[in-house]
Amino acid sequence: MESRDWHSDPFRVLVTLGESTTAGGWSSTPDRCWAPLLADLISDFQDDPVTLVNTGIGANVISNRVPSYETSGKPAANERLDKHVIAHNPDLLVVSYGLNDARGATPVEMFRDEMTKLLEAIRTECDPLIVLPGPYYMTAFAGYPNYEHGSHEIFKIFNLATQQVAASNNCLYCDVYNAYKEASWMVHDDGVHANDLGHRIIANEIFKVLAQHCSGLAVRTKQLEKTSDRWRDESVLKDDYGHKTDELPAPGRPAPPSRSD
Repeated sequence: MESRDWHSDPFRVLVTLGESTTAGGWSSTPDRCWAPLLADLISDFQDDPVTLVNTGIGANVISNRVPSYETSGKPAANERLDKHVIAHNPDLLVVSYGLNDARGATPVEMFRDEMTKLLEAIRTECDPLIVLPGPYYMTAFAGYPNYEHGSHEIFKIFNLATQQVAASNNCLYCDVYNAYKEASWMVHDDGVHANDLGHRIIANEIFKVLAQHCSGLAVRTKQLEKTSDRWRDESVLKDDYGHKTDELPAPGRPAPPSRSD
């Protein structure tokens, strides 16, 4: 069965709402963070580039009602929607939470409820396509006061909860946790954040989900199929193997049968 088309137009404005890895920590340069990498991937397939608004905040959590709120990076996601999301009127929104809430002892059912409320609040004011990545893969669960409650088992539960929230609220889900394939070399030396390679994998994984579900990303490509020059020239390679070279057939016409000398 053909995939549902979630967005048939090119994207105008991408907002990324999330925690420190969304903000960029710690990629070696700002443009190596997954958010600008994702924007570049989208723009590469459109006539007009998408505008990126990155609203990641370090130590951020989903809501001011969760246990770790007082020690978190404020304002929480549910406190900053008007300024950091709705004011930009995005047609694409990535909401990336779970890592800090899992580490900060937010019960998974509370996380699920707060994420659902967040999505409902967004959609009362604007109607973007929303992508929900699960928590990122990380390796150091100790040594961070107030954020030592996580584990891979808990992250997998939060990952599943994110997938379920996405399915129940008409959002796309992206499994970035398993995209790492437990490769510790894609995690920064601090054991928490993505490094440059991890950021690239995150961007690629989110873009893959968008490409699989949004025909708007193929508009320019489909136009180029009809107008771009045929550029391949394999005559030298074919001659190396002693085969006679045939010219490319005209569009819409079958190639002539191959012949041997």
